[in-house]
Amino acid sequence: MIKKPMLLACAAVFAALPLSAEDAKPEYPSPPEIVAKAKAEEWVAIAPSDLLVMDLAPDAKGNSRRVVIQLMPPPFSQGWIGNIRKLAAAKWWDGTAVVRVQDNYVTQWGDPTEKKALPEGLANVSEADYVYPKSLARPRALDGLFVPPNEVSRWTSFHQGFPVAGVGTPDSERNWPTHCYGMVGVGRNLSPDTGTGAELYTVIGHAPRHLDRNIALVGRVIEGIEHLSSLPRGTGPLGFYEKEEERVPINSVRLGNEIADLPAFEYLSTESASFAAYADARANRRDPFFITPAGGADICNIPIPVRRKA
Repeated sequence: MIKKPMLLACAAVFAALPLSAEDAKPEYPSPPEIVAKAKAEEWVAIAPSDLLVMDLAPDAKGNSRRVVIQLMPPPFSQGWIGNIRKLAAAKWWDGTAVVRVQDNYVTQWGDPTEKKALPEGLANVSEADYVYPKSLARPRALDGLFVPPNEVSRWTSFHQGFPVAGVGTPDSERNWPTHCYGMVGVGRNLSPDTGTGAELYTVIGHAPRHLDRNIALVGRVIEGIEHLSSLPRGTGPLGFYEKEEERVPINSVRLGNEIADLPAFEYLSTESASFAAYADARANRRDPFFITPAGGADICNIPIPVRRKA
């Protein structure tokens, strides 16, 4: 019978032996590790004028609540974004409120009375502008990474840091932004109304991709989404608040270049080698916690890294 001290000694010897080539497992960095090691030149600065800053009334403990939204770059939704810039310049949202919080769906804000006069010169945008009808440059290094196409879209990818989908051939292609978590869209009434941009919402649940091409998407929340996703759910139809005291007041909404203390933000270029590695790592998790890589990912399961610039 081998005594306990001998067993411990043997275990120590075997532990010190190097693993064979067959036993050794390659180490794969996690998505956050890839992002942390991205080169400085792979990050893209976000212009302050492309940010919409919404300050809600402080919470019950007196803590400030700021939400920062990055407006979508051309060619998408520029008619609505032009309206949003005019609304912010007119300080139209000051004194409005968060009016709707529907669980696993959206948080919406605007004028609760629906009677506040809009500034002059807002564009009436066509439903045709939900879709961009031309070929769109996108990072081909990501092709084949996403879940198989469906009857709605033939591909999904990224354009200048935003998730997009499309269908068609390079000679006849249609493209549109996708409803992922944190994306910001324009509330509207029944068709043919397309909304002015005065009523906005953000996705706070599972990606409602059925809204793609049916509502204008104008940006995404890059900081402060917790101030919108953690609000009490409305008890009225579609999650609307039924009582005035339930609504969260909006103190102000301004473009970022009007905010003196606003930090600088940047996103990891979706054209960069680090983003391609990050996206692959999100689609095929090989870091120690995971057992079976998925082999692909939904476009909304690859959030674009955004950070405050050092």
